[in-house]
Amino acid sequence: MELIDSHITKFAKQQHLLTVATTVGGVPYVASCFYAYDSKRNLFIFTSSQSTRHGSEMAQNGHVALNIALHTRIVGRIKGLQVTGRAMQADEAAKSTYLKCFPYAVVAPLELWMVAPDMLKLTDNTLGFGKKLIWQSME
Repeated sequence: MELIDSHITKFAKQQHLLTVATTVGGVPYVASCFYAYDSKRNLFIFTSSQSTRHGSEMAQNGHVALNIALHTRIVGRIKGLQVTGRAMQADEAAKSTYLKCFPYAVVAPLELWMVAPDMLKLTDNTLGFGKKLIWQSME
């Protein structure tokens, strides 16, 4: 895996809520999900049932976008991560990562997904107004 700027991975690890954008037939949809980030494998892991609209749409079209934002009103602290990638059913290693972040989820029926990014873009005003750090997969 290509080296990802530590500002990106640190931000992804610190947050816990993402917005996933899906599309089927040219009609977009978004949903918010709690997530865990596996920095070793560069995966965003979250739970969603295929009975939900976004779960059903990910099963039909795995190309998704994610957004993770720091909630602040202070312009100098604004940070946000935009991601594009491929959603797929999570494997056992991803399940383990998710349960380490959310141990109470062990009692719930989990339909876990993981998104393997092909692009990460962090906007981080703490590094300078409008500073953007971009990572692209070479695959």
